[in-house]
Amino acid sequence: MLDTTLSALAEFPSQLEQFYHAFPRELTRWIPDSWEGCPSENLTALEQICHVRDIELEGYHVRFGRLLKETGPVLASLDTYALVKERDYAAAEPSAVFATFRAARRATVEMLRPLSDEQLARAGTFEGYGPVTVRGLIHYLCSHDQQHLAGLQWLMGKAESARPPARFTPA
Repeated sequence: MLDTTLSALAEFPSQLEQFYHAFPRELTRWIPDSWEGCPSENLTALEQICHVRDIELEGYHVRFGRLLKETGPVLASLDTYALVKERDYAAAEPSAVFATFRAARRATVEMLRPLSDEQLARAGTFEGYGPVTVRGLIHYLCSHDQQHLAGLQWLMGKAESARPPARFTPA
């Protein structure tokens, strides 16, 4: 199971980039009238990719490092919406975001692949989740990835549904 999850983690940057580039450029900053039913954080397509980049670097890299080095650490959750404002995600350059994210994810997978069963069992507490092991955190990261793919698809669905209907004129 872990090999399958690590492979999914390694493939995610390409999937995320494909999903993002499926958006017409003018919709990458589009905000729906309602976020009801959104499976991820309430973020535009551009904000979603910035969030994933920052959570990788400042969330998961830090969390895995602490679990592997410390005894019983308490792992903080990050305030997504504060980061959106502080870092002006709306002004981000997507190609730079993806380059940074790809490198960060590569480093994550390279750190995780060689871990022993003993290292995978190291434990702490993850704020908002409760007790967590390195192995469990790997699965949470994969789940987080999937939430953002779903969030991008949800946004595209909302955007497509908000467009005026095409007029059908019989031939």
